[in-house]
Formats: sequence, structure tokens, C-alpha cells
Amino acid sequence: MEPYARPAPEATPPSVGAPAPRLLCDHMLIRLGRWLRAAGLDTAIAGPGRADGELLREALSERRLLVTRDRRLLEFRGAFGVVVLLRANGVAACAAELTARLGVDWLHRPFSRCLECNGPLAPAPGERVAQVPPESGGADVYHCAGCDRIFWAGSHVRRMQATLDAWASSDFR
Repeated sequence: MEPYARPAPEATPPSVGAPAPRLLCDHMLIRLGRWLRAAGLDTAIAGPGRADGELLREALSERRLLVTRDRRLLEFRGAFGVVVLLRANGVAACAAELTARLGVDWLHRPFSRCLECNGPLAPAPGERVAQVPPESGGADVYHCAGCDRIFWAGSHVRRMQATLDAWASSDFR
């Protein structure tokens, strides 16, 4: 992909009832990407050292919006309507900006995707449930077939849910 001089317009918010956007966060937005996954949004996160053109090709081929803070990505042919350039600093500020610009639903399907690999979570099989510490209080246990991790609702999930609730109500901290 070759850069060109005219910056591309940024992505516009989806219409009401539109499916949730599929996203690709560049490496500098790892924490935001993990929060988007916690909200249940299909969010790929780029590894370190990826070339800008490569990221844009991935977003285009997978039909994802490329979320970045790197202005240079807007200079590439094909960036039109694909690159979402965030100007904010910090996770909460980036989340607020993304919500304002794309209408992100922070309560889309909370805790339905793996925070590590983005795979969908399913109820864990019995042998995996037995691996959960007894102090978990019998919480529901979920399994990611992609990376074989197990998840359950510990105290961290309550804290994360509170953040998602606050962001959904536009009460960003």
C-alpha cells in the first residue's frame, strides 16, 4: 500500500440496529482492546512491530475498523472509512472517544470473549470446572477453545463490570 497526501475521513458511527463493529487495535492500544473484548466485542489486537501497511491490509481483509493513535495510517490508500484515529490519551479517555465516535456498546455481551485471544467463551466442561479454586464460590466457569484458558467471575469481574457499567452510562473516570 502506498501512502498518498490526502488524509482519509474517519469511520462514522453505525446506524441503529447495525451489528457491532469488528475492531483491530494497534499495539499501542492493547489495554483498550482488552476492554473491548471484556465488553464482548470482536477485537483483534496487533502484535508489536507490525508495519502500518500490514495492519491496514489485515483490517481490510478481515472487515475490521482499525483503531489507532497513529496519524500516519490515515495517509494510506484504503484508509477511508477503515481507520479510526483516536486523539485521547489513557484508556478511559480513549473509551469515551470511541463511544462518542462509534457508539460502542460497553454492555454488548460482557465477558463472552477471551481477553487473551479474542475467542468466544463457552461453558467449561466438568473437568475444567474442577480446576477452579473452591473460594470462587461456585461461580459459572467458562472455557476458551482457542487458548484453553478458563474464566470465572471472581472479584475482578465485579470491578470490571462496574467500569463497563460506568462507561455504558457515559460516566467515564
